[in-house]
Amino acid sequence: MSTRTLATTLGCLAVLTLVGCDPATPAAESSDTPTATATTADPAPSPKSDKPVERKAVANFVGMGLQSAQDKAQADGFYLLKSHDSAGRDRMQALDRNWKVCSQNYAAGKTIPTDTELDFGAVKLEETCPAKDQPEPKAEGGEMPNLAGKSVKAARGALDPGTSISVTDAGEDRMVLMESNWQVCTQSPSPGAALNGQPVELTAVKFDESCP
Repeated sequence: MSTRTLATTLGCLAVLTLVGCDPATPAAESSDTPTATATTADPAPSPKSDKPVERKAVANFVGMGLQSAQDKAQADGFYLLKSHDSAGRDRMQALDRNWKVCSQNYAAGKTIPTDTELDFGAVKLEETCPAKDQPEPKAEGGEMPNLAGKSVKAARGALDPGTSISVTDAGEDRMVLMESNWQVCTQSPSPGAALNGQPVELTAVKFDESCP
């Protein structure tokens, strides 16, 4: 054994209980020496699908119950569906089976992408469909719209949300509770008057009644 190897061996034996040593291998690097860290490359982004959206012909939904129309549309691949009150009364179609389809925003037979939104105009089963959808009133140009014959709910929706509105029964002394079931008889300000934040007064009767 060489003198150098013997000296190394004796030095290792002296500190064996502290750090351990193998004379045949180089001393370990200092603990504060940076070491290489394995890295994983970011996964390649998934290629975008270039598959075109399927196109299908729109069925004729007019005359169907609203629930049946929606089921048919979904079976045909159309899942973006909405509905509105064809009578312009701003009623919610809470129970679709109680409503029937009067109109649709795309004509029957028209071929459109299946991610297109279909909108059904509807009225309740016992009602007659209007010749065309009745528009809800809107206050445009800062003028009071004509609210006569419109539902109190639609009339309220036509005005600025901050408008003070009072509604009274034109025929009896009843509370006007479900406003979509009441039609406006008179209004103040009158149609065409400038709206500058003044309170609005309406009188109304139920839709199956006549204004006095």
